[in-house]
Amino acid sequence: MSAPGVAEREERGRLVEVAALYAACALGALLISGLIVEAVGADWSTVGGALLNGSVLKPGRWGGTIGVTVPLAMVAIGTIISTKVGLVNIGQEGQLLVGAAFATYFSTRVPGPGPLVLVVILVAGVAGGALWSGLAGGLRYWRKVPEVLTTLLLVSVASNLVGYGLKHPWLLLDSEAKVGNRNLVSEQLPPDTRMPRITLWGNDFPISAVLAVGLVLLVGWVLNRTLWGYRLTVVGHNRKVARRFGISESAQGMTAMLASGGFAGLAGAFMLTGGDFANYRMVSGFSVSIGWVGLLVALVANNRALAVIPMAFVFASLRTGSGFLASTGIERRVTDVVQGLIVLALLLPPAIMFIRERRRALAAAGSRV
Repeated sequence: MSAPGVAEREERGRLVEVAALYAACALGALLISGLIVEAVGADWSTVGGALLNGSVLKPGRWGGTIGVTVPLAMVAIGTIISTKVGLVNIGQEGQLLVGAAFATYFSTRVPGPGPLVLVVILVAGVAGGALWSGLAGGLRYWRKVPEVLTTLLLVSVASNLVGYGLKHPWLLLDSEAKVGNRNLVSEQLPPDTRMPRITLWGNDFPISAVLAVGLVLLVGWVLNRTLWGYRLTVVGHNRKVARRFGISESAQGMTAMLASGGFAGLAGAFMLTGGDFANYRMVSGFSVSIGWVGLLVALVANNRALAVIPMAFVFASLRTGSGFLASTGIERRVTDVVQGLIVLALLLPPAIMFIRERRRALAAAGSRV
């Protein structure tokens, strides 16, 4: 059999193996969840129906799920970029917050027509996120401080800085507003600076969903088809080889970190302008863990750009559908366990495949010795 034929056969076998793993893990998660739900005296079919109704089946629900999918996809695709070059950026939650804060600040201070201000808001979000990740990148390459540590610590710093900004009118606070029991909110975006929304089959969602799909496809193409993507891959796989070919590790790493944070900041700007979060305002707790969940999306997608959109939609469905679980009468702790099992079912297959491929690589290397 020819080499291409063998390669195609191996690829088909791998796809079948991955599909079987996902099916087995999903079935196991559903079985365990069902046992837990039945043990507390509830009906599993009711719980499953509530989860589906809250995310996609009820009229108007999947539009909201798409709105949540957008920032998750942006965080995930940024994570894939930094991972490509071998960096561990786990500070997207903070980068998202800073990007949203930058976007909020400029939204009320830049004069001009609404569409132009909207562009400024999005650019400010990218700049804020890139600035925050750039701090970690600079410490990594000029002071040898591990980025996994600095990006995590900067999340707390970002949260405190945004909290400070929401207490002062000269920064983010709208002192005349009171939304529910919240006093610490920013000014609401004017209608002409908000992201246009698309209405389709009774569902409405921001046009940023279209932009997000386009950006994910673009990044996937760039990482796999361009010289920059090739350089990131070389640095990520073997830094010594990269230096031998004249590829600067610090230059590629910094650009990857800036891009990663920029996408997290863009996620924050999309959240602010899309209307599915906090009603076009910056509020305390604005990020609602989107940065952390976006990391999980990238992990489940196994750092494949094309897998980001479906995986982001799955995680968004879990988030939007969980609100309906309360209507089943089950305690919140039980519903959290159910969601956790579903997430674990999505995370296990990539981990198992990684371990298997690692063992195969080690076995192949041992046989050549």
